[in-house]
Amino acid sequence: MSFFGTMRTAASGMNAQASRLSVVSDNIANVNTTGYKQASTEFETVLGQQATHDYMSGGVTAHVRQSASAQGALRGTTSVTDLAINGDGFFVVMDPEGTSFLTRAGSFLPDEDGFLVNTAGYKLLGFPLGDSVASGPAGIGGTTAVTIGQLSLTAKPSTTGSFTANMPSMAAITPAADLPSSNSATSQTVGKSSIVAYDNLGAPIMLDMYFNKTADNTWEVSVFDKATAAANGGFPYSSGPLTTQTLDFDPANGKMLAGSPLSIAVPGGATLDLDLTKSTQLAANYSVIDTAVNGNAPSAVDRVEIDAGGTLYSIYANGTRTPTYKIALANVRSPDNLEQLNGNVYVESANSGGIVVGSAQSGGLGKIVSSSLEDSTVDLAQELASMIESQRGYTANSKVFQTSADLIDVLVNLRS
Repeated sequence: MSFFGTMRTAASGMNAQASRLSVVSDNIANVNTTGYKQASTEFETVLGQQATHDYMSGGVTAHVRQSASAQGALRGTTSVTDLAINGDGFFVVMDPEGTSFLTRAGSFLPDEDGFLVNTAGYKLLGFPLGDSVASGPAGIGGTTAVTIGQLSLTAKPSTTGSFTANMPSMAAITPAADLPSSNSATSQTVGKSSIVAYDNLGAPIMLDMYFNKTADNTWEVSVFDKATAAANGGFPYSSGPLTTQTLDFDPANGKMLAGSPLSIAVPGGATLDLDLTKSTQLAANYSVIDTAVNGNAPSAVDRVEIDAGGTLYSIYANGTRTPTYKIALANVRSPDNLEQLNGNVYVESANSGGIVVGSAQSGGLGKIVSSSLEDSTVDLAQELASMIESQRGYTANSKVFQTSADLIDVLVNLRS
């Protein structure tokens, strides 16, 4: 046995216990850090070279193990953009240089440009939904930085709608010269309704719809821009109909056979496809049963909502609810082998496997919980116990070191 070898063994023991104390101190320091995962220390034996008759002491080395896959307790908050993951996966974030990382720290707030940023300064990444969403800096897997600042005011032109009415089967046939499509002062109508559509700038456009019987089970619908009506609010309009179409009904049951949808070129806007298929021709007066047209006037974002699947909805002051982003989640085959960096973020390592980007509640990824944060997984009582154990272990190794040093002194001071 070598006294110097014994000293080296004791020194390795002290180094290993010091490493464990370093991990314990990190855990205790981050006991209240959002999304922090408790680390642990495992010791590995290092054997010395064995001779035939003498035992050569070896040593010990410490390995730090991450527990990135551990689930922390969820704590409710009052901010909608505070996000937690219940289940597997990580948020995908980006630093100011454009490098993407993984994290479980979901305390996001909009910065001065409207990007959702966590307390470490990382931007949240997601998939933009719809052409109206302003895209931010690009990240991995087709993601972009999520922003709510560029959604402050928006208008949407009308493109689709529905209109359901009953045409009276007992109505008289209107002469061709008096049909609204002729746009003459003598034009007559059996039924008239007005609907509101929106142009490309969000301005409301009132559309007058006229229904007239032209033959048995056949009707004509003509649509005019109300802004071009005569002084009396009717015919003749200063410009002709925006569209005219024939509607055919089944004489057996009064259901519509042909004539839907009605395509209307909204002045200053898009083409509005109006669904008329539920309209009928029955022995009853003309009546409107239901009408609905999409589009909206310019409106500011009132608030945002985020569902369990990670879809971020912008709720406008006029009540419009528009999906704008799908928040990205990602995972690797071995999350506990991810490499941890400053800011409570992770990057892939040689042993973690590659990063796969997806969305919540798909591909084995967990769900997103809005107005919640994931607490640190550190068990303070366990860490204090580990600290005492490490202290005792360090002291014991130091005693071995000191004893070996004393024996060497005895050996050196031997006199013949």
